[in-house]
Amino acid sequence: DITARVMAAELTKSLGQNVLVQNKPGAGATLGTLAAVQSPPDGYTLLAVFDSHATNPSLFKKLQYDTLKDLTPISLIVKGPSMLVVNADSQAKSVAELIEMARQKPGSVKFAVVSPGSSARLYMELFKRMAKVDVKMVPYKGGSGAVVDLAGGQVDAMFVAIPTVTPYLQGGRLRGLAITSEKRSEMVPGMPAVAEFLPGFKGEQWVGFFAPVRTPPEIVARLNAEMVKAVNQPEVKARFFKQSFETVGSSPADLDKWLREQIAHWRATIMEAGITLDK
Repeated sequence: DITARVMAAELTKSLGQNVLVQNKPGAGATLGTLAAVQSPPDGYTLLAVFDSHATNPSLFKKLQYDTLKDLTPISLIVKGPSMLVVNADSQAKSVAELIEMARQKPGSVKFAVVSPGSSARLYMELFKRMAKVDVKMVPYKGGSGAVVDLAGGQVDAMFVAIPTVTPYLQGGRLRGLAITSEKRSEMVPGMPAVAEFLPGFKGEQWVGFFAPVRTPPEIVARLNAEMVKAVNQPEVKARFFKQSFETVGSSPADLDKWLREQIAHWRATIMEAGITLDK
């Protein structure tokens, strides 16, 4: 929502006409996607998606649209890591120590997760799969309750968005062990990546823009150019940096490549864990 509103404000200025944001939640963001797919391909309806756009093809047995064929990519706007955090009193001072704790007492380490298709759940499943450990999943209805319980010691670990836990880290109630991007980030200086302990581990939150398929190429090119210009403005970069996002501003082709890689990356983890959002 924050990313969409920042971009809407910038596009309103550069295009000379109002760009409005309409939230359409539900069914893992598939309702909003379907609404965009069914809209006229005239450049007046755009779709802002986040990382669930790449996991939904595996989480749902059948979608009412084709993720790759029914939308035209415009630009990958931002991306950023989540963080693996533990209670400040945890014996685990590193990812390696957390893995060792889980191996010594299978099922003893409790991971907070928010919902079946959430990044917190998927990162946990990937962690289990790659570290070959058995951990206990503790589901929560919302992230705030999970973080409060983590700080209180009711659960042991969690993958979570960095801004959500920054006050707890600064207050000494939680300890960050690693970030989920492939490499270290200047957003969290000195913090290792999970991949340094589990080579190949990766996961990032991201936001990209799409248009209905058959939107004229010249319109897609204009929108891409304006979005790339917007995210390269210092004040826009700074605003996203505070949200723990780095700006990208990719080409349509690079967003298409990114989406395909993300779908393939998460499919095996979702299938092996047997996660589904079908009712």
